Amino acid sequence: MFSSLFGNKEARILVLGLDNAGKTTILYRLQMGEVVSTIPTIGFNVETVQYNNIKFQVWDLGGQTSIRPYWRCYFPNTQAIIYVVDSSDTDRLVIAKEEFHAILEEEELKGAVLLIFANKQDLPGALDDAAVTEALELHKIKNRQWSIFKTSAVKGEGLFEGLDW
Repeated sequence: MFSSLFGNKEARILVLGLDNAGKTTILYRLQMGEVVSTIPTIGFNVETVQYNNIKFQVWDLGGQTSIRPYWRCYFPNTQAIIYVVDSSDTDRLVIAKEEFHAILEEEELKGAVLLIFANKQDLPGALDDAAVTEALELHKIKNRQWSIFKTSAVKGEGLFEGLDW
């Protein structure tokens, strides 16, 4: 999907989601191919990730409540959003849904492709992709391309399948 959209060029992708969803672990797994020890992101991490013929400029934005209002500062010129959900944190799925749908309303992101990672599939009690789809009400998205993938950032599962899409 990304290669058909962008060809052989650079793409700006935002990695968004609540705090502790696994965004930074995913970013460094994609960039370095390994799990690195992370701490909560205050502000952002930005890295360039080369995958197939696409060079991604990936912005991993902190997900704490106090930081989320500043996400919109990074919205201009974004071609895709990777929204990361902690599939094992069922108590905060409603908040994850609200934040996700707020992003969908942003004018500067109207054309962005949406890739949702139902992360932390390796943890006990993690909801599968169908349950996360239901919880996020993804069926309501009619005007843009989206897909959801079950992932485990620590095991490296599902991440490249999502990028292949």
